[in-house]
Amino acid sequence: MHQCQKGFTLIELMIVVAILGILAAVAIPILHGNVAKTQVSRVVGELGNYRTAFEAGLQNNSPINNDTLGYTPSELTVGGMADQIATVNPDGSGHIEVTMGGNVQTGLAGIVIRFERTARGAWSCVIDPAASSGWKTSYKLANCTVN
Repeated sequence: MHQCQKGFTLIELMIVVAILGILAAVAIPILHGNVAKTQVSRVVGELGNYRTAFEAGLQNNSPINNDTLGYTPSELTVGGMADQIATVNPDGSGHIEVTMGGNVQTGLAGIVIRFERTARGAWSCVIDPAASSGWKTSYKLANCTVN
């Protein structure tokens, strides 16, 4: 009487593990890149929300500071309420900016995200990655320029 054994051979299991390793080697860097771009996008979005309060302060001749902007420090940026994010010039130009840090992905710390306002009221987004070690051009957002 011949017994038939059922199961996988060692070689079949090794092939499956090798395939999973190759898939992980490809997928993990893609995932990290997507997380990094999402974090940059989130900081740009959070900072962009303060433009309305900035404009209201200019229109009302009110002081523009963290309190009047309604600024809440993000877990993805460094600094706190004592670090003013807005600068206003006498001609109405100025900017609001934050520096990425805190709970950002490795390599993104030090990136400066800035919204610049011209005297005519036009806003532009600027990303300055000079102080970061992990910036990749794939993290650039369509509506921002990179210095």
